[in-house]
Amino acid sequence: MDTRRRLYYIFAAIFLVVMIGSSGYYIIFDGEPKFMDCLYMTVVSLTTVGYGEVIQVTGNVPAEIFTMILITFGMGILLYGVSTLTASKIEVDISGILRKKKMVKQIEKLNNHYIICGGGETGRGVLDELVKNNEKVVLVEINPEMIERCKSIFDSLLYIQGDATEDVNLIAAGIEKAAGVVVSLPSDKDNLYITMTARMLNKQIRIISRMINPQLEPKLKKARANRVVSPNAIGALRMASEMIRPTVVDFLDSMLRTSRRNIRINQLTISENSPI
Repeated sequence: MDTRRRLYYIFAAIFLVVMIGSSGYYIIFDGEPKFMDCLYMTVVSLTTVGYGEVIQVTGNVPAEIFTMILITFGMGILLYGVSTLTASKIEVDISGILRKKKMVKQIEKLNNHYIICGGGETGRGVLDELVKNNEKVVLVEINPEMIERCKSIFDSLLYIQGDATEDVNLIAAGIEKAAGVVVSLPSDKDNLYITMTARMLNKQIRIISRMINPQLEPKLKKARANRVVSPNAIGALRMASEMIRPTVVDFLDSMLRTSRRNIRINQLTISENSPI
């Protein structure tokens, strides 16, 4: 925000200088030249292009003095603006590169984390729940707008900006060491392909795949997805339950989670040698 505000000030200063120069010429020559000619003379003077005098400044002492003052102070503001814009662009590029390298190193250190393929409505909901459960998550999303929306949920979001159907992006997200992957792209064909790829890259990983067309469920299971979830079917079941058994739904919601605190019913693994 500081950089954006600084750029606004620079553009405002340049605009003010141009308007002052144009108005100054217009006043000095008693409004005889057109204001467009005054504006043209100001821009030509500030940029030192030297196309020639549209307004006859030479021989007019007040106009000559005004032109010298305008060039001296106006050029300073223009040079400052150009240098600030260049510095801001370089600063953004360098900070982006450093941030990306830092994030890549963080992802490389992860183990038993979860990968979310797709940052749409379903993906953001999954991300929100996993973050509330303090799980380590990596998002794979090609759309920068989707990534920014997911960042609003979790500021320190680790992500790979790229197509989740490409093996290199799944590998970059650490799929070989991940505990699970949630495949939530809008296209069923893409979800099927990612499911197959994820299973080939990691035989032990748990795969939860999103499905729109129910006819695709057998193929997803043959691709060795552990679970296939249809948001439309689950949403319809929830709406029907809210209609005919709202008390049961409220009870289950309060038992599974509460809006006041991050409380969840979880599962624990009991080994064979446990006294329990």
